[in-house]
Amino acid sequence: MTAYIARRVLLMFPTLLGILLVSFVVVQFAPGGPVERVIAQLSGADTGASRVSGSSSGGDFGNRAQPGGAADAVNSKYRGAQGLDPDFIKNLEKQFGFDKPAPERFLLMVWNYIRFDFGKSYFRDTSVVQLIKEKLPVSMSLGIWMMLLSYLISIPLGIRKAVRDGSKFDTWTSAIIIIGFAIPGFLFAILLIILFAGGSFWSIFPLRGLTSDGWSQFPWYWKIIDYFWHITLPLLAMALSAFATTTLLTKNSFLDEIRKQYVMTARAKGCNERQVLYGHVFRNAMLIVIAGFPGAFIGAFFSGALLIETIFSLDGLGLLGFESVLNRDYPVVFGTLFIFSLMGLIVGLISDLAYMWVDPRIDFEARDV
Repeated sequence: MTAYIARRVLLMFPTLLGILLVSFVVVQFAPGGPVERVIAQLSGADTGASRVSGSSSGGDFGNRAQPGGAADAVNSKYRGAQGLDPDFIKNLEKQFGFDKPAPERFLLMVWNYIRFDFGKSYFRDTSVVQLIKEKLPVSMSLGIWMMLLSYLISIPLGIRKAVRDGSKFDTWTSAIIIIGFAIPGFLFAILLIILFAGGSFWSIFPLRGLTSDGWSQFPWYWKIIDYFWHITLPLLAMALSAFATTTLLTKNSFLDEIRKQYVMTARAKGCNERQVLYGHVFRNAMLIVIAGFPGAFIGAFFSGALLIETIFSLDGLGLLGFESVLNRDYPVVFGTLFIFSLMGLIVGLISDLAYMWVDPRIDFEARDV
């Protein structure tokens, strides 16, 4: 087991390096960039995200911009740079690190990331780590509670459907689950707002944020109530499709195991249905559910979170990543990519270890990575 874990940890380094390299190469061929973004701000043609918080560098750049001649505009490699001093453009390139060749910039980025130095945002007066810390509580609230709610309901429901396969209970619950899966999360979110957040019917739940104004002054028990009051609608909107996936996966997994020979043997030996189900079938059937946990866990933070965060005015990681891509805020883009990829690899390793906890017969030492 120790050797397997060591191999998996060592393989994380080339995996992360490959992810960063591919992303870095793609960015080099993508149109636009932070220099063009500043030039667009100066020319009034900025098309970046409108919700960039913190201090923007555009104002300061504007104070330093000096008009240049027509030759400068012809020689400039940046669209919209007509009339700007070439020295000003060079200063922009130096500030953003584009005065160095691409290979040198990539190696410098890798060296910094090895030391977990992710730099500062180009357009916000704060570090990448601080930005993630500010946005992480929102995404964690949505992701963790969605996972818990999904698994706590879907796994027992899937087992029940497998045991009563073909019954009326199985039929009508399958119909509800499939309908729920077919409804997009953002559309269901809008429906919840219309029904329960003052859209047209009842005004039961709040529409913005995770807490009310003055939350820090509330008694501890009222803080908990207020928190769940705010998170109810976003959580339901995100968890709708997750119920279907986990429930049907659990049901089909249990059905496959129930039909195997060892189950018939256990029954022939006198085991009751509960002993068969939880003593023999459970640990085998749950392997496939556990296999999907890393992807579901990481997806709980990012899949569909952007639209849900926007609809419910939640400033989380999904919105941060989207705005960073629009604004060409590369330190935030690459920093979050590195952190999220590392989280995915670690959760994948934890998932493999959970395999052994569910079924001790699995021998990691006897298999290749």
